[in-house]
Amino acid sequence: MFLTISTTGTPERPATDLGFLLHKHPDRAQMFSTSHGTAHVLYPEASAERCTAALLLEVDPVALVRKGKGKGRGRGSAPDVALAQYVNDRPYAASSLLAVALSTVFKSALRGVCAARPERAAAPLPLRIELPAVPARGGAELVHQLFGPLGWTTVDAEPVALDETFPQWGDSRYVRLVLEGELRLADALRQLYVLLPVLDDAKHYWVAPDEVDKLLRAGDGWLAEHPEQKLITSRYLARRWSLTRQAMERLELVRLAEADDIGVEAIDNAVDEVTAGPDGPAAEEGAESVANEPSLADLRREAIMTALRDAGASTVLDLGCGQGQLVRALLKDPRFTGIVGLDVSVRALTIASRRLGLDRMSERQAARVTLTQGSLTYTDKRLKGYDAAVLSEVVEHLDPPRLPALEYAVFGSARPRTVIVTTPNVEYNVRWDTLPVGHTRHGDHRFEWTREEFHGWADEVGRRHGYGVTYVPVGPDDPEVGPPTQMAVFTTRDESDAKQDTAKQETAKQETATHGTATHGTATHDITEEGKTV
Repeated sequence: MFLTISTTGTPERPATDLGFLLHKHPDRAQMFSTSHGTAHVLYPEASAERCTAALLLEVDPVALVRKGKGKGRGRGSAPDVALAQYVNDRPYAASSLLAVALSTVFKSALRGVCAARPERAAAPLPLRIELPAVPARGGAELVHQLFGPLGWTTVDAEPVALDETFPQWGDSRYVRLVLEGELRLADALRQLYVLLPVLDDAKHYWVAPDEVDKLLRAGDGWLAEHPEQKLITSRYLARRWSLTRQAMERLELVRLAEADDIGVEAIDNAVDEVTAGPDGPAAEEGAESVANEPSLADLRREAIMTALRDAGASTVLDLGCGQGQLVRALLKDPRFTGIVGLDVSVRALTIASRRLGLDRMSERQAARVTLTQGSLTYTDKRLKGYDAAVLSEVVEHLDPPRLPALEYAVFGSARPRTVIVTTPNVEYNVRWDTLPVGHTRHGDHRFEWTREEFHGWADEVGRRHGYGVTYVPVGPDDPEVGPPTQMAVFTTRDESDAKQDTAKQETAKQETATHGTATHGTATHDITEEGKTV
C-alpha cells in the first residue's frame, strides 16, 4: 500500500521544501522498520516547481498474524477465518497499518515541527494527496462527508471495480482517493491518521484507553466541530462505548472552550476550584458547626427540597450539579422519579458519579438519575420536558454578559414549570469574620448581588418569560443585612396564577365563614331583642 503527497512551488519558495517539512531528504530513498513490515520513503519527482513524496508500506502477513494472536482467533476458529489471516487486503489497501506508518515515519511532520522552515510548517501549502486503494465502508458518499468539511477544494473518491473484465460484478468497497487543497501539511497528515481507519472501520491492534488521547491530539483543531464527530469517534475507537463517551465529553469541553475563547482547563476546573471563602466548596460539603447546627449548604439544600415538594415536581434538573450533593439528596426522596445532573466539568461529573455510587446502584435506582455534560449558556433539547430546574449557587460564576444566554436557555428554551435560583447575598458578607472586606465568597465568583439587585434581575426575567417570582430567605435572616443566601422560586404564569387564585379562594372562604357566623349571631341577637320587645 502507498500514498503520495505532492506540492508545487516557485524559485523563491521551492516545492522541495516538502523534504524539510517531512524531515526526509528528496535525494535519498529511506527505509524504516515498523511492527508489521517495512516503510519506504522516496521522491518520484523533486524540483522547485513540483515535488512528490511517496510512502510505501510493505506489510509482512506473517508478522501481522503473530501480532494479532489472542484477538478472537483461537484454535476453534473456522478454516476460512484462519486462511483470511494470511490472504486479505491488508498489504494493499490503506488502513490503520498505513496510519501507524504515517505517525512513525512522519512523526515530526504530524506535530508541525520544522526548525529549518518554521514559517513553511505554519502556513498552508498547495497539496495533492493520492491513495490508490482505500477501503470505505460507507462508499464514496462517506468519504465526501468526512473530508468535505475539512478545507479540501477537491475530494475525489472513485469507486474501484471488483474486476474491470467483468463490469457486471459492480464496484468493490474500495475507492481511489484524491485530495486537493491548501492546508497545513501537519493538518493533512493528522486527518489521514484518523480518517483512514475510520473509513476502513477496523484496526489491526487492540484499542486501549490511550487511543482517546491519540484521537484528541490528531483531531486538534478540526474534530470538535466536525459534523460527523460521533461517527468518527465511534469508529476510531472500535465502537468501544466507554471510550467513545469519554472522547465525546472531552471534545465537548474543547468546543465550549473555543466558543468562550478560554482554555479547556479553565472550563474543566470551574467547579473544582477550592477557596477559603465561607460559602465556597468547603461549605457545600456541609461541615457542621461547633454547635452541631446544620451548615448553610445544608439549609440551602433543604430549602430547595421544600420548594420542589411544594411545587409538586417529580422530574428535576440540577443545572450546574457540581459533585452531586443535591442529586444525592433528591435520590433519597422517592417522589423524585427523574433526576438529571448537568455540569460543564467532566472532572466534577466523574467525582459525582463515584460519590453517588452509580456503578453499584440497583437497576431501578440507577434509572432515576442521569449525569451529563453540557453548558448552561447554550440551548439543549435534552433539558426540555422537566417539572423543575435548580440553579444552586451557579449564576454568580458567569460573567454578566453571559447571563442573557443562560436566561434564554433555561427560561426560554427548556422552560420547566418551576425554576429555583439561589445566590449569595453580598450584604451579608459583613457578618463573615474570616472574609476580607471587598472579597467575594469564592474566587470564581464574577459578582455577588444585593437583595435589591437580585430581585431586580429575577423580576425582569419573570416578566420576559412569563414566570411569577417569590423570594425565600435561606439561613438566619438578619434584620439589617438579610439572609446569607437568597432564593427565588419562579413559577410559570398559569401555575402561578392558579396558585394565587387558590390562595384567594381559600382566603375568601375563610372570610365568608367568619363573616357568615358573625351575621348569623347578630341576626339571632336581633330576633331575641325583638322577641323581648314583643
